Amino acid sequence: MSENLAVGQPVFSPETIAKPGNPWAKTHSETSTRSRREMGNTCCFLCTCVDQASIGVVERWGRFERLAEPGLHFFNPFAGECLAAVLSTRISSLDVRIETKTKDNVFVQLLCSIQYRVLKQNADDAYYELQNPKEQIQAYVFDVVRALVPRMTLDELFEQKGEVAKSVLEELEKVMVAYGYNIEQILMVDIIPDSHVRMAMNEINAAQRLQLASVYKGEAEKVLQIKRAEADAESKYLGGLGVARQRQAITDGLRENILNFSHKVEGTSAKEVMDLIMVTQYFDTIKDLGNSSKNTTVFIPHGPGHVRDIGEQIRNGLMEANSANVNVE
Repeated sequence: MSENLAVGQPVFSPETIAKPGNPWAKTHSETSTRSRREMGNTCCFLCTCVDQASIGVVERWGRFERLAEPGLHFFNPFAGECLAAVLSTRISSLDVRIETKTKDNVFVQLLCSIQYRVLKQNADDAYYELQNPKEQIQAYVFDVVRALVPRMTLDELFEQKGEVAKSVLEELEKVMVAYGYNIEQILMVDIIPDSHVRMAMNEINAAQRLQLASVYKGEAEKVLQIKRAEADAESKYLGGLGVARQRQAITDGLRENILNFSHKVEGTSAKEVMDLIMVTQYFDTIKDLGNSSKNTTVFIPHGPGHVRDIGEQIRNGLMEANSANVNVE
């Protein structure tokens, strides 16, 4: 070994360097200290960003250390720090379908929507206490609903579904707060009875509405008939007034004609004038029948002698009517 060394080159051994009087001992010590300091200064830290509406769980050597708010965070891996998990603090929704029976023995399916979120201040409980929070929430919802619904009838369940949701919310809040979760709201989205029950309910509703429609229809027909009868009575009353006035006008006209004819033609009695007027009206009636557009055939006796017979028949009828009135009085 000494042959390979240059002449005048010092030979250092660990024992030689360690000697107090050796000038190289101080230099070697300073070099070692400086190297260790530089190694510590060049040690890099891990940095991680926690998003908004999230909370980070920081562990140190596998043990919970602290919560990390949204923003940039540095972790020293040589000190055992690491970001174990990031939990979202946004509102999450869980739909739960529950099948149960009502008080009147009707099987129904209830669809509940549970809205929940992680509490920031208790995010460590939410991370460490529950393995599967959705299954835990679903189990509590099943327990509360199946204990409450069997005490209600189907109609009461439809009327009080808000009360059912409120009861589930109260029970879940008391339990889930201890695990770092807050139940924001529970919505009873739908109540679905058995298909046969739905058909029966629809038929009952349809029958009730048909019955109500029949009642209203009968009342409408009743009002219509009453109004029709009132209109008919009023029409007949007015028609009677018209006939009475017509006959009064005819009577007044006949009387005036008889008086005028008697005064103008001397020696003519009222009976003769009346016969003449009746014959005139008879011919007017035949004329009206002949001019009628309706296809109606009327057979009446007609001849020179029949006119006198008709006058006698009219007079006899009037005399019989007068005698009947006298007997009644």
